[in-house]
Amino acid sequence: MELWITITIAAAFLQNLRSTLQKHLKGVMGTTGATFVRFGFGLPFAALYWSVLIWGFGFEPPDLSAKFALWVIIGALAQIAATFLLVHLFSLRNFAVGNAYSRTEPMQTAIFAFVLFGTEFSAGAIIAICIAVMGVMLISVAQTKITPRNLLVSVTSPTALIGIGAGTLFGLAAIGFQTAARSVGSDVFVVQAAATLLIGISFQTAVMLLYMLLKDPGELVKIRRAWKPAFAVGFVGATATFGWFAAFTLQQAALVKVVAQIEMLFSFGSSIFVFKETPNRTETIGCLFIVASIICLLLWA
Repeated sequence: MELWITITIAAAFLQNLRSTLQKHLKGVMGTTGATFVRFGFGLPFAALYWSVLIWGFGFEPPDLSAKFALWVIIGALAQIAATFLLVHLFSLRNFAVGNAYSRTEPMQTAIFAFVLFGTEFSAGAIIAICIAVMGVMLISVAQTKITPRNLLVSVTSPTALIGIGAGTLFGLAAIGFQTAARSVGSDVFVVQAAATLLIGISFQTAVMLLYMLLKDPGELVKIRRAWKPAFAVGFVGATATFGWFAAFTLQQAALVKVVAQIEMLFSFGSSIFVFKETPNRTETIGCLFIVASIICLLLWA
């Protein structure tokens, strides 16, 4: 198995764990606070990973360019907005289904890559992306009778549009962070990933902190009261993001995001064993489509 696939699967597992923890935080703080926790409490761990690489393993600090700064800002802002929408979704629908609406991300990432950089994908990769999106659409209508009309209504519902918007922003964030990471002046992919993580998460923390100080200072009190689970979210989130960025330096972001759909399996596990939710047959079929997309990618992309 290629290294980027192993890294992606590990990051997907950690991301699902982070989302599970964030859903618990949503019960004790607002959407803004739960969004901030991912970044603010992840910053110390991003600094730790950077320190270990530079001072522990002795890697040279890389050169950073204006191109890096531009794309890391684009990625950081898009990720903040996408995370805000995703956390908001948790209060609207079933955990796994609400999470699924954002899973058009691989297709949207591929579109961004093609439009912005002219990136070409193999036929196998395109098929894998389409199968993954079909699986998401099945999951999105799992609670209704599957008809063309219900499918259209589900996809165009306010909840679905929020999820699709999150997918768009996550896709833009993936392209932004991949472009930033690959522009880091280092031949060591983990150094590229760590630099992007540290700068990106520092910027995100500053933006979110300033926003809360100006618009929602009460959230800071709630965050302080829940600092223990918040640190858990920060650790898992920073580690998962480090994995994503490392994978982005090794493979196209859209293909990384297809393999990342394995997170849906982890999400279903969380729904069943943590939140005591029972996925129905259509949700299960949708999940199988996602598995098929990953297999297709591994075999033919």
